[in-house]
Amino acid sequence: MKALFSKSIDPRCIYCKRAQPLNPKEAACPKRGVVEVYDRCRAFIYDPLKRVPPRPAKLGTDYTAEDLTI
Repeated sequence: MKALFSKSIDPRCIYCKRAQPLNPKEAACPKRGVVEVYDRCRAFIYDPLKRVPPRPAKLGTDYTAEDLTI
């Protein structure tokens, strides 16, 4: 959870408060127009609600019911 609200986030247009996503590769910025989502500029304002956390790792499927009992 700490990583989502950290101050050391790489500035990217996809996480900017000003940018609106157009498609998975482009965003509309009021300062710079249509930009790629991985671009950045000095007008960046971080919006933690736009950040999607990475998916959790899947568990291995080679466990038996006996392995999971106490």
